[in-house]
Amino acid sequence: MNTKEMMAYEKVKPFLMQARYGIEKESQRVTLAGDLVQTDHPASVGNRSFHPYIQTDFSESQLELITPVTESVDEVLAYLEAIHDVAQRSMSKEEMMWPFSMPPALPEKEEAIHIAKLERHADVLYRRYLAREYGKRKQMVSGIHFNFEYGLDLIKQLFLAQTEEASMENFKTRLYMKIARNFLRYRWLLTYLFGASPLSEARYFEDEDRPKEPVRSIRTSHYGYVNKPDVQVSYATLTRYSEDLAENVAKGRLSEEKEFYAPIRMRGGKKVADLFHTGIRYVELRNIDLNPFDRVGIDADEIAFIHLFMLYLLWTDEKLAADEWVAEGNDISDAVSMEHPAKPTAYLAEGKMIFSEMLEMMSELELEGVDLLKRYETWLDHPEETLAARILALDEKEGQAAVAVELGRQFYDQAWAHPYQLAGFKEMELSTQNLLFDAIQKGIETEVLDRQDQFVKLQHGEHQELVKNGNMTSKDTYIAPLLMENKTVTKIMLARAGFRVPDGETFGTMAEAKKAYPRFAQKAFVIKPKSTNYGLGITIFKGETSIADFNSGLSIAFAEDDEIIIEEFLPGTEYRFFVIDNQVKAVLLRIPANVIGDGEQTIEELVAEKNADPLRGNNHRSPLEKLQLGELEQLMLKEQGLKINSVPKKDQQVFLRENSNVSTGGDSIDVTDEMHDSYKDLAVKAVAVLGARISGIDLIIPNMDKPYETAEDYGIIEANFNPMMHMHIYPYIGKSRRLTTDVLRFLYPEMTI
Repeated sequence: MNTKEMMAYEKVKPFLMQARYGIEKESQRVTLAGDLVQTDHPASVGNRSFHPYIQTDFSESQLELITPVTESVDEVLAYLEAIHDVAQRSMSKEEMMWPFSMPPALPEKEEAIHIAKLERHADVLYRRYLAREYGKRKQMVSGIHFNFEYGLDLIKQLFLAQTEEASMENFKTRLYMKIARNFLRYRWLLTYLFGASPLSEARYFEDEDRPKEPVRSIRTSHYGYVNKPDVQVSYATLTRYSEDLAENVAKGRLSEEKEFYAPIRMRGGKKVADLFHTGIRYVELRNIDLNPFDRVGIDADEIAFIHLFMLYLLWTDEKLAADEWVAEGNDISDAVSMEHPAKPTAYLAEGKMIFSEMLEMMSELELEGVDLLKRYETWLDHPEETLAARILALDEKEGQAAVAVELGRQFYDQAWAHPYQLAGFKEMELSTQNLLFDAIQKGIETEVLDRQDQFVKLQHGEHQELVKNGNMTSKDTYIAPLLMENKTVTKIMLARAGFRVPDGETFGTMAEAKKAYPRFAQKAFVIKPKSTNYGLGITIFKGETSIADFNSGLSIAFAEDDEIIIEEFLPGTEYRFFVIDNQVKAVLLRIPANVIGDGEQTIEELVAEKNADPLRGNNHRSPLEKLQLGELEQLMLKEQGLKINSVPKKDQQVFLRENSNVSTGGDSIDVTDEMHDSYKDLAVKAVAVLGARISGIDLIIPNMDKPYETAEDYGIIEANFNPMMHMHIYPYIGKSRRLTTDVLRFLYPEMTI
């Protein structure tokens, strides 16, 4: 097959960059001082034996983080970053991940290295066998396993461009076997560029032979975790490959197929024999060291280069017979692994030839990424730019262990800097980020279907759920959120069911609303959009109101909706009750946006100081919103005889808003345990009237210490079909209520969450 010609066909070209990626990243858990932990795998991540994202590798201290399969570099990194965040924040606050492939200093006694405590006894027995055969210390290395699949459309078009193979599966098998041979021959280039295990720490090597450190990569050399020399397997054909593996198992050189630690594995079934039925679907690249300078061990540029490298392996021809080609590559790979990181490689000429041919391929096939290739090409003449050399340069100043601790702490701090956010998905709504965090942690498979629209698919076994905005689920009928969105209908339904709601009127035009001024001007009232969320467009007047201020409030409300409501203001304190499946899971007291005077600073300066709190942000990306000084806030100040440049007295509390929404700068205080059950029962019954299973319902209560007895004890002012959850999870004051976990329990009652 002349793949070089086939790749240049016009029908093939559009699909050349189509691929699917998956990453498995291993990391040792260590203390913040860099010592290997003796603790068990984090209990909060559920059953690690069957967890789709967070598992345990050989030892109890070694995490394995696994991404789902994605079709873009950005997505695979987003999932890896998210899973990394979940893993770090599921561990003890006194633990972090070791950023290097080579483990930290190992215990003096090998017994202190604990084999993973897995559920299936067969898995434990297999690890005990490995410990006997290779020693526990050799098992403690970590790295990246990179799963790569050429796009299905690309494979199909290449298949149609040839006539040698009548079967698509046979064609794929031949193609992937060629890739495997070329990879084994040229993989040394990845080791040169990205090898990052130049040094070992104490007690990784003991009595046995050891390399003359530093080298480019201990892990990918014959000193790393490799099979014994008598294990030989041919890559000439899939049949030969399968037969050789079977022979090695039969003769006891391998306990089973998975003990064959090749730099590349063919994947498509549980066993190699399955590949004859399924075909090779993808390959697993196993020779990639952790990049200690990147938080998740690999970056977008490295992945992009690997993709182009895999296209080159498809494009270029083999120059020797199959087994000779592979054997030559094995020798070169080991030699490059053993080179001094800061010195030029002995295979400089071949490296330049590879880059020259890759650039030729890019030109002929009109592919993007030339600048990336040229940048990595300069590393051939500047070995000091390679990862191993950069590590060595730091080691000479501080020592590798100190560098590892410094980098580990840096990544640890990044994970904990904003615990309410989920790396990889930070642009999404905060409640959705928290739901994704909990789902990943508990082992529920997640797929973000639409980031902008906050649409997420959850899967556990055969049980699938779709969730929008973190708490809009299939458990609610279509009509329920429409009903709650319409505040006029909400009030009608609640009033007819016997609940107390504020009297008011709905207006469809500014002219009609202005005529209502005389009926409301002398009493406390509220102007708000008919359909709104997050407290937008709401103005509250508690006393005699001028027509100018009244009209201003109308303008603010009409800016948010075509219809508005003017209703009586109910005296008392407003509380948000969060109801899930007929249970109140959280109650929040929300204090309107305010500042406390110090007798020196202006209101504008006090607002700026309060907004500097790292918990405050914009657009619901933080637990608390930044305070504003817009038209509505200045109107509120005017009612108090203040302006933004006024200087409040010391300890004087100045309110910027009447409405208490956290989304408009309010402070959140959890009062779930303090709230009397009689009001919780009211909230549950009111939500039931609206036909909702999840809702945030707002009650005005003059005295929460007094049990509900009469209608004067409360009033319901609003029901929300998409209530924010993060303000309950991260309250300004009080106990955290992990509502996203409650949502998952509601959706997946069969799971232990």
